[in-house]
Amino acid sequence: MRFPLGRIVATPGALELVGSAGAYDLLLRHAAGDWGDLDAHDRRENEISLKYGFRVLSSYPVGDDGDRIWILTEADRSSTCILTPEEY
Repeated sequence: MRFPLGRIVATPGALELVGSAGAYDLLLRHAAGDWGDLDAHDRRENEISLKYGFRVLSSYPVGDDGDRIWILTEADRSSTCILTPEEY
């Protein structure tokens, strides 16, 4: 893990989309610094966020319908939320 995740929570929509096992796999990727489907700018922002203690975002495509899961770890690393963009 590159950073602590704190308390982990997930929205109903995210759990419906990927289930708890799928959410766990995505959390492992997020904590390892695999930011998923982010552009170069957002990847750089995450690296800066790790260095200076800002919020970290990952985005992962799921399924064949264009659905996405976002994972957000708060700046103070007290919590991480798994959610869909619509639930943000």
